[in-house]
Amino acid sequence: MIRSELIQKLADENPHLFQRDVERIVNTIFDEITETMARGDRVELRGFGAFSVKKRDSRVGRNPRTGASVAVAEKHVPFFKTGKLLRDRLNGR
Repeated sequence: MIRSELIQKLADENPHLFQRDVERIVNTIFDEITETMARGDRVELRGFGAFSVKKRDSRVGRNPRTGASVAVAEKHVPFFKTGKLLRDRLNGR
C-alpha cells in the first residue's frame, strides 16, 4: 500500500471527512514520526511496532567492480521492530 492508497481508504471509511483533511492528517502523522526519529528518539505504536534509529559505525568496504578498499562513513539508519499483535496476526494466530 502506498500513501495515496492509505489516504483514499481512510477517506472512503470516513465519509464525514474531506479527502484533503485526511491527507493532512496522514502527512502530519508521518512528519511527526520522521521528526522524532531525526532527533534520535523512538516512536512506539502499541500493537503495531516501534520505529527507532540505529547507528552504523564507519568501516572499510570494497568496491565490487574493482575490489578496491573504500571508506564507508558512520551513518544512522531507520529500524522497525514489529509489535506482538502484528507479528501474531501475520503468523495467523
